[in-house]
Amino acid sequence: MRLWLLLAFVALGAAHVASAAMIPEPIAILQGLDKISARVSTIETTVGSSVQFGSLSITVRDCEASRLEDQPENAAFLQIYESAPGEEKKRLFSGWMFSSSPALSELEHPVYDVTLLGCRAPAAAPAPPPPPPRPEPATPRGKTAR
Repeated sequence: MRLWLLLAFVALGAAHVASAAMIPEPIAILQGLDKISARVSTIETTVGSSVQFGSLSITVRDCEASRLEDQPENAAFLQIYESAPGEEKKRLFSGWMFSSSPALSELEHPVYDVTLLGCRAPAAAPAPPPPPPRPEPATPRGKTAR
């Protein structure tokens, strides 16, 4: 029991310290593992939306990344539900996950593992190609341009 209280205290402290120096990002990058097939999937989703992974429905409520000058850390608030056929939707996880400490707050499920890899901004649109060079004006034959 004391260990759980200590872990909860550390998690709350880490979340408070992390939130003071974190930058909200709109995209969460998760990793899903299907333990039965050993298939690993990278899942990218936007904050506020839900994504399916097997029988799990994962909703990202917040995703934050540390500033560039700080030690790398990502934190995301996730809500994970399971929808089994013929059963009600059941909440399996609701809380913060940290990319540097996946075991601190993890999803406990017999078939699936979900961990946070990172948070990021949307990819910048590629720069437009430069305009084609303008043709030089033609000079009459026998005369040179000055």
